[in-house]
Amino acid sequence: MKNSEIIQKDLQYNWHPCTQMKDHEFLPMIPIKKGEGVYLYDFEGNKYIDAISSWWVNLFGHKNPYINKKIKEQLEILEHVIFAGFTHEGAVRLGERICLLTGFDKVFYADNGSSAVEVAIKMSFHYWKNKGKIKPLFFSLENSYHGETIGALSVGDVGLYKDTYKEILIKNVTIPIPEDKSEEKALQALKKARKIFEKYHKEVSALIIEPLVQCAGYMKMHHPVFVKGLKKLCEEFEIHMIADEIAVGFGRTGTMFACEQAGIKPDFMTLSKGLTGGYLPLSLVLTTNEIYSAFYCDYEEMKAFLHSHSYTANPIAIAAANATLDIFENEPVIENNKEKASYIWKNIQKFKELPNVKEIRQTGMITAIEMIDYPWQERRGLKVYEYGLKHGVLLRPLGNVIYFMPPYVINYDEIDKMIQVAFEGIIKAEKI
Repeated sequence: MKNSEIIQKDLQYNWHPCTQMKDHEFLPMIPIKKGEGVYLYDFEGNKYIDAISSWWVNLFGHKNPYINKKIKEQLEILEHVIFAGFTHEGAVRLGERICLLTGFDKVFYADNGSSAVEVAIKMSFHYWKNKGKIKPLFFSLENSYHGETIGALSVGDVGLYKDTYKEILIKNVTIPIPEDKSEEKALQALKKARKIFEKYHKEVSALIIEPLVQCAGYMKMHHPVFVKGLKKLCEEFEIHMIADEIAVGFGRTGTMFACEQAGIKPDFMTLSKGLTGGYLPLSLVLTTNEIYSAFYCDYEEMKAFLHSHSYTANPIAIAAANATLDIFENEPVIENNKEKASYIWKNIQKFKELPNVKEIRQTGMITAIEMIDYPWQERRGLKVYEYGLKHGVLLRPLGNVIYFMPPYVINYDEIDKMIQVAFEGIIKAEKI
């Protein structure tokens, strides 16, 4: 088929996420036929470097031979089974591996990132209720994003997603974030946080944070000291900490999990996206035996955590997750990423010279170039996106922020092209 045929049928029937569909009257849809490595190919042979890992999920490239093999093997054994009263080998193996890797005690399975956040905030509230305390509020950070289901949206702070639904959201209190990545600004923000904890702590079940990088929050970054300080406040005021590592986990920040850099263990950790290497939806909520024990009782006490998904712990998705962990165990992924991150940082210094660039920043394999504060209606980032597509690189911006979060298998020539196309696109955006 031709690109045009696919596009026509798509626009006739499909409604895409995070998209004003009217844009496609002037912005071409890109129909993808296949993927391989860091590349996506359309139906006419054009290829695009997937510089954003298809919404941050792909770790080891499209059509990864090892993950493909493990999924095919699972297909011949078991495609799905109810996870209430039943279990299967893949789930047992993944649960054990994740607990040993993170130091948590228990794994609760869900279907995607937003679902994991829903589970975590419900589980926190329910824990306190089982302990005889009603704590209906949650803390989250200014500029945060945790998903788009109602509970997850409630504890976020990106108005673009949240404002429309404010009348139906649960209660949340926002804590200011550091102004930049420095330790000094982190300490200043912690002083402000303490005052908010002092005022609201008796009513708050949990604080939810994205440690180190607020990804959908325009790639804002903060120092590990901020995460460590917030954990101390949570302990002092008897509030749970939920670490949302859905986007930043599995090596994105330079360590396997971002919390490692702060030296903390939260009460809950949510994982998804890279968990399956970008293959299938699956998420985990990790927690402790102490929290688990508050729900463990005789049936008549009615304290069980009654939350479920039909495809909970799907064996095929779990096969992809176990294959992803195999790659981490068998290859020096984190070490290689550190070298690539250093190379990217060295080669984006030239962006500082552009008059329309406000700041460059990096945490691990996440790099952001923030343009100056153009009026949002001008959509300068979209111009960079269009330029990227015309030159073979997928650069989907966050407002005026252009970022790189590529699959870890990207090579240095591909990095060079990704950077150069972004550089040229930002120059072009200046001249609109």
